[in-house]
Amino acid sequence: MSQIIDIGIPDQQLEKIVHGLSRVLADSYTLYLKTHSYHWNVVGPMFHSLHTMFMDEYTELALAVDDIAERIRALGTPAPGTYREFTELAVVREDTDLPDAPEMLRRLVAAHEATARTIREVLPLAEGAPDQVSTDLLVRRLDVHEKTAWMLRSMLA
Repeated sequence: MSQIIDIGIPDQQLEKIVHGLSRVLADSYTLYLKTHSYHWNVVGPMFHSLHTMFMDEYTELALAVDDIAERIRALGTPAPGTYREFTELAVVREDTDLPDAPEMLRRLVAAHEATARTIREVLPLAEGAPDQVSTDLLVRRLDVHEKTAWMLRSMLA
């Protein structure tokens, strides 16, 4: 921890929550980059609808990464902010190729589901602290990722 704070959460729990939030931030940022790349590079008969949808999604993710990073800062720790840190912390991985539109959808489903799993691992740490602010943030993010994955899966049906 970079700064000692006294908000009623023991240091050891605070460190675990911050590490967990850093993992969520890394997954979210990597998902943001993936979605933004797909927005730029999607082609095919669904171009317009996917281009617009991806823009909505990366815009939402840009706001989310800011909220997550600011929560980490409020807990007294610098937020990770480099590609190296995100690569080390994230489960979601960058693409090494340029997939077609259906594969973009499949990969986004997988990335949203992976981010939801990361959140589910971190959520009990915040709930048990108790850290109601982080809990609320994580529950809101979980809802977004599960709903987005459902909507993307529906486009593949």
